[in-house]
Amino acid sequence: MYFTNPLHLLSDLGYSLQSNRKTNEGGNHEDRDAQFYYIYRKVKEFQRKKDPVISVDTKKKELIGEYKNNGREYHEKGKPVEVNVYDFVDKEIGKVAPYGIYDQTKNLGFVNVGIDHDTAEFAVESIRRWWLEMGSTLYKNSKELMITADCGGSNGNRNRLWKYELQKFSNETGLSIRICHFPPGTSKWNKIEHKMFCHISKNWRGRPLTSREVVVNLISNTTTTKGLKISARLDENQYEPGKKISDEMINEIKLKYSKFHGEWNYKISPNN
Repeated sequence: MYFTNPLHLLSDLGYSLQSNRKTNEGGNHEDRDAQFYYIYRKVKEFQRKKDPVISVDTKKKELIGEYKNNGREYHEKGKPVEVNVYDFVDKEIGKVAPYGIYDQTKNLGFVNVGIDHDTAEFAVESIRRWWLEMGSTLYKNSKELMITADCGGSNGNRNRLWKYELQKFSNETGLSIRICHFPPGTSKWNKIEHKMFCHISKNWRGRPLTSREVVVNLISNTTTTKGLKISARLDENQYEPGKKISDEMINEIKLKYSKFHGEWNYKISPNN
């Protein structure tokens, strides 16, 4: 008796083995495209004035130690790098949270490698460090800064601490800060994701991140043929999670909402 291989039948019917593909972003907001266009126009406006435009986000937290890192690197045949079987967090050195700032005009990056909680205070401290180390030199005469960010996380549009800390930064520097958030579910369109973070991931693929210094060095040595250069620093500060910002503290913020989706687009100016 002749039996047909069921795999052949599936092939004849047009089926093949396929992996999952990330395409579902959740519900699309009706003004999603309009917000993209709004951000585009604002970016071009700031660039014409030669004012800084930065894209910000936290890269996923990374385990520190002898752990497997996705990807492959060339090694002597039969001698792969040996790492731990289980990804149990080392209680002493734990994880790192790389918070990135990408200069959309200069094609330059800065990464603040935190060792504690990814809070809004940490996010703004990262921007502050970028400004002190890079931004203030590159944009000496600027009085405004534009930030593009996701809608969630430590720099989320509903995060009160984010706005409160930005007000402190604005007062310190004298900068007026224009913030534009990407609509929910569209984080992959944030410039930093495909202009900086992806290249960092490629640079350390297949390499165990054995120490915090290794992380900082690998990030700092990330370059591209299009001229991307990145500076990285270790941030050993502790950041308290769950800080509450009262209505009174919010009222102290010199905040102006845009007419178009003020929940996504707003400006914070110095109030001193």
